[in-house]
Amino acid sequence: MARRFMETLFFLLSYTRGRFALHYKGIKGTMSIHSIKSRLAALGTGLLLTVMPAAQAADPGITDTTITLGMSAPLSGPSGIYGKELKEGALAYFNQLNANGGINGRKVELIALDDSYETEKTVANTRKLIHEDKVFALMAYYGSSPTTEAMKVFSEAKVPLVGTISGAGSLRTPVNRYMFHLRASYADETEAIVNHMVGLGITQIAVFYQNDGFGKSGLEGVVAALARHKLKPVAAGSVERNSLDVSTAVSQIAKANPQAVIMVTLYKPTTVFARQLRAMGQMPQLTTLSPIGADVLITEMGPKEAHGIGISQVMPYPWNDTIPLVREYQKALQAYAKGSKYGYYGIEGYINARLVAEALKRTGKDLTRERLVNTLENGAFDMGGYKLNYSSTSHNGSRFVDLTVIGREGKILH
Repeated sequence: MARRFMETLFFLLSYTRGRFALHYKGIKGTMSIHSIKSRLAALGTGLLLTVMPAAQAADPGITDTTITLGMSAPLSGPSGIYGKELKEGALAYFNQLNANGGINGRKVELIALDDSYETEKTVANTRKLIHEDKVFALMAYYGSSPTTEAMKVFSEAKVPLVGTISGAGSLRTPVNRYMFHLRASYADETEAIVNHMVGLGITQIAVFYQNDGFGKSGLEGVVAALARHKLKPVAAGSVERNSLDVSTAVSQIAKANPQAVIMVTLYKPTTVFARQLRAMGQMPQLTTLSPIGADVLITEMGPKEAHGIGISQVMPYPWNDTIPLVREYQKALQAYAKGSKYGYYGIEGYINARLVAEALKRTGKDLTRERLVNTLENGAFDMGGYKLNYSSTSHNGSRFVDLTVIGREGKILH
């Protein structure tokens, strides 16, 4: 078809006084301008039809040399340190990957937008990433409530989100074809905490939670885990997201005089809550979930005040360099984020980026979003000691939970 098209162009260039002299390869005769225009149009249409399917098959965010991904996380505000560490860990891996040739000859580019842990900003970022920045896929979204609302946008656009910094059950059931979870659920974390406490003889347990999707999901997990032991929370108090007004919650929980308090909150309200509770003479065992960011909490409270607080973790211990994955994470951070400290959010960003890259590699050179989803649903992924499994009926990935405690010198012990 292409050769015939070029022949016709040759005829066009041979035009003299309204007629075309047909002399190519011994062909003799004449052809009118109208005839040649019709032939040219037909051949041009044929060529376009031949080329168009290949062009249409390529989803946005893919070129011959790049794959563009999008991320929305808090990079400012009270929770900004979480998003910064996530981004840092992800970029450390992508920079390492790109330095070694990228994915099937393509370099990975990450566009990370700040949402300040606010739902409306996360939704706006999602629209921008998909419709303006034209990213191929999304990754490392932070927060239960923000991700729940953003889900409506990326699901409608059929753009995959790989890696959610949330353990909320509402994001996992029913299964969303376009959302894949990296970490264990809050139900997994709270079950591990409650089972450990009850095993130690602690039965008078209260809950301090953030009044949003994150906190309520954790509260539900605690209630369900206690019910399996025929127990109930002795008290519950809440704090609004991005607020430090914990006085009401402190009063409610102090009245119950609990043996332990499970805190489903982030580091700033957790710090204020612990200080106010202790100021009232209450000294229960304090335990919190992985979103707290253990290293961040220690920095905020100081080693002395943070000593003894238990924290459930859903990522490998980032200081244990005997694990291949952790060793590679540390190496990437040393090379591409010099001066940065190892941490749970950093390694989660690193693992998230590594999972996306591995799924893209397996999908092959001819990338589409639907093929990426199929790849994730039909394979097990071993990140070097951290294993993930997905299927069409479960996008949960992992149920790994590790219980840790903050030691006297501010070191996280496990």
